[in-house]
Amino acid sequence: MIETVPETGSTNADLLSRLSSGEAIAEGYWLRAEQQRAGRGRSGRKWLSAAGNLYASTVVNLRKDDPPAHTLSLVAGTAVWDMLREQIGVNANLHLKWPNDIIVRKAKIAGILLERTGDSVVVGIGINVRFAPEVESRQTTSIHAVNSSNESGPDRILQYLAKEMAYAISLWRSDGLPGLLRRWSDRAFPIGTGLSVNVGDGEQAHGTFAGLDQAGSLLLRLENGEVRTIHAGDVSLIAEGKS
Repeated sequence: MIETVPETGSTNADLLSRLSSGEAIAEGYWLRAEQQRAGRGRSGRKWLSAAGNLYASTVVNLRKDDPPAHTLSLVAGTAVWDMLREQIGVNANLHLKWPNDIIVRKAKIAGILLERTGDSVVVGIGINVRFAPEVESRQTTSIHAVNSSNESGPDRILQYLAKEMAYAISLWRSDGLPGLLRRWSDRAFPIGTGLSVNVGDGEQAHGTFAGLDQAGSLLLRLENGEVRTIHAGDVSLIAEGKS
């Protein structure tokens, strides 16, 4: 089920509030806003949310035998990637950047924010459909900019995405973490891609992408050859500027 509202502060915040108040929200439900007043990205960044792009959130209700909840970030990334490949074409130079940013030709086209309350995870997804917002120090693009023949609006894009997300969650539960890590890696930038990671407190780690560890954390090969495990951080592509 997809519910669309003309405007709200944040679809993630709305679902978190409803869950916290005791409301049961079934998987497969999506809340979409045509505009958001207080959209957010990772690290509390403001997400420009004018009409024309997709702003939507859904809920995953955790089961005791599910893979680790934090790996839903990778699940969502693969679902968005798969949907976008169909919408913009298989030769669009489309890659995942850890943990779940989707990059097309050096420019960000989508972002994902996960937030947990109790045994539920709210997955918020923003996709540039009709326009690419201006973001300081970041290149952005949109579905329509990459594929001018695509006339789908955010409502239609969400219909495609909802199907891909349901399928990705089912694979996450049936195949477990090893299968997810393979699927994510197949869609990611190649091993050896130059990365810069802001790991907090002003520290920057520079190196190359060395894959994921068994838990889904980023492996960064430093200039001295050491491989550092990154559990959280803001990742940028060195050769292409911050993305």
